[in-house]
Amino acid sequence: RRLSAVSLIVLLGLTACDNTAPSTTVKTLPESAQPAAKTMTAAVDAKRLEDANTEPGNWMSYGRTYDEQRHSPLTKVNRDNVKDLGLAWSFDLNTARGIEATSIVVDGVMYTTSAWSIVHALDARTGKKLWTYDPKVAKEKSLHTCCDVVNRGVAVWQGQVFVGALDGRLVALDAATGKVNWEVATVDAKLPYTITGAPRVIKGKVLIGNGGAEFGVRGFIAAYNVADGSQAWKFYTVPGDPAKGFENEAMAMAAKTWNGKWFDLGGGGGTVWDAMAYDPDLDLMYIGVGNGTPWNQRIRSPGGGDNLFLSSIVALRPDTGEYVWHYQTTPGETWDYTATQHIILADIELEGKTRKVLMQAPKNGFFYVIDRTDGTLLSAENYIDITWATHVDMETGRPVEVPEARFYDEKPFTVFPSYLGGHNWHPMSYSPNTGLVYIPVLDFPANYGGDPAFKYRPGIFNTGIDGIVGSLPDSQAERDALRPLIKGRLVAWDPKTQKEAWRVDHKGSWNGGILSTASGLVFQGTADGKLVAYTDDKGEKLWEFPANTGIVAPPMTYEIDGEQYLSVNVGWGGAFALVFGEFVQDESLPNVNRVLTFKLGSKGTLPVPDWKRTATFNPPAQTANDDIIRHGFRLYQDTCMGCHGLNAVSGLTVPDLRASGYIQAQEAFDEVVLKGALRANGMAAFDQHLSTEDTAAIRAYIVQQAHRALKLQQGAVEG
Repeated sequence: RRLSAVSLIVLLGLTACDNTAPSTTVKTLPESAQPAAKTMTAAVDAKRLEDANTEPGNWMSYGRTYDEQRHSPLTKVNRDNVKDLGLAWSFDLNTARGIEATSIVVDGVMYTTSAWSIVHALDARTGKKLWTYDPKVAKEKSLHTCCDVVNRGVAVWQGQVFVGALDGRLVALDAATGKVNWEVATVDAKLPYTITGAPRVIKGKVLIGNGGAEFGVRGFIAAYNVADGSQAWKFYTVPGDPAKGFENEAMAMAAKTWNGKWFDLGGGGGTVWDAMAYDPDLDLMYIGVGNGTPWNQRIRSPGGGDNLFLSSIVALRPDTGEYVWHYQTTPGETWDYTATQHIILADIELEGKTRKVLMQAPKNGFFYVIDRTDGTLLSAENYIDITWATHVDMETGRPVEVPEARFYDEKPFTVFPSYLGGHNWHPMSYSPNTGLVYIPVLDFPANYGGDPAFKYRPGIFNTGIDGIVGSLPDSQAERDALRPLIKGRLVAWDPKTQKEAWRVDHKGSWNGGILSTASGLVFQGTADGKLVAYTDDKGEKLWEFPANTGIVAPPMTYEIDGEQYLSVNVGWGGAFALVFGEFVQDESLPNVNRVLTFKLGSKGTLPVPDWKRTATFNPPAQTANDDIIRHGFRLYQDTCMGCHGLNAVSGLTVPDLRASGYIQAQEAFDEVVLKGALRANGMAAFDQHLSTEDTAAIRAYIVQQAHRALKLQQGAVEG
């Protein structure tokens, strides 16, 4: 066995045109209580967003501009003085899970989010809290999150702040007070949908997708009117049951690329959980679509098929949700190779002609340059070493797969990149000055094998991949040998030549998103707790600041009263931190959730956390036989790994079960796992998914792994 796995990773979704109203009641304030369109806090409208480059001091939307370039025209912080950047203020977010948000700054006010979809409004000069809104998401909703209880930020428009709550609500807040103007359930609460992505506002409509493909949902994106939350349209990304008819021609077309009864296996997947961009001139919005349910196409769509619109970039009309064009990055997706990664729009010169392009580096390892007017592929080259395909055929636009990559049940295959991808959700940046795209790259493999015993389980992970095949080897020496394969780097990529311009290798894999500026700087946070500034042309390090925690969110910058500020939300977490405990325990720092904001000449410091990455192992006697332990191993990998770590090795963002007192007795273990004794802490009850025989087997496996850990720990002490 080699590394990696089958884990539980992926979120959100979108799909087909449906003008029906949401099924749940919309709560609104009376018209007299709603904010006026003028003289308001966060007075953002279509013109301001379309002309965002004329207001470089503000950061009014997720990617700063509708084209999502994440490039700032500000130049007061430059190569000569960046060494003088110091901490101006910090704000404690008071949660203890991953932090992934990009802060929005409008007219001196910062709006940001932390874990559990909590929203904060701060004075952007000082960090003073203006208000906080907590949607009070039930902590047991974490059951339906593949990749931590994170949130990537808010959208603002005409005096309102919009946030997608983890439990599927879209909430509109008064930007001045934080009070709820309206809220609407965007999903069926009985189904395992979640929201972790940031909304966007286009032409008076709030756009939001969702996650949950691993758990069994049908993906879609929907638009809601900013005034009252009424649904304007919905676009499904995969077809429903053909016997019930199709919502539109796009779904009828997509259905021809599916086989079997995918609609009985949770809906097909295809959630739209992150990427969106908008071109006002073309009046086209672009979304990225996720993986299928289950991952394994042999189960999801027996007989093959492209399975549209999984792993696709789709262009829609923002007024109606009408389908315009699509490009599928991974036809017949079977490796969790989503196309939900950051989308960037730019006008670049190719072969002597200026082209309106869309650029994406999705999970599958290829960097795509696409004509955004019609979806024509212009070029595609791998930005990372890959083993599942050799290249993209420019005649067909399809990847040329290695036959063995479509793993058979009896013949597993080691794939580069893994299900976390060569690039995940962490945003890229494009600099018009250099013409380079700056990509936070992941680099490690996963072992895939089919699950011959697969049975669809509603509301729980359904990958169709053998979790034991994808597990870590028993030998610690073999595990240690995998460490050099677990890599991360910052890559500057030239989209014209489709070649790497420079790279910076990092200690850890799961590093933060990117900001570039017109002063020739590139900023990125790292897994080992540093915020770093590099030159944009060569990648030379000019400055760093110790954040005392791993950073996965992207930095942003703004200007007030002639002073430029640099800000980043910090706090270790997300999919890699949860799953790959074996490889992060010595590489990352504790989870300390904060907003850190810098300016020239400041001298602020941070307290050093009193925290050690240790766990004390005191397992009870093992009473189970090998068959029971093996059964527990499989159940653990399929059910528990996504939060508590591959092979029961936690990254300590959540508790290490091997060191838990609850494994001392089966009764105590069942109180937690089956009855939900710790649901208030985020540990849901699994009584609908597991039997007492199942939990006994899982506990037996955890006890075995605890004894293994204790022996290793004692060996280290004795040695």
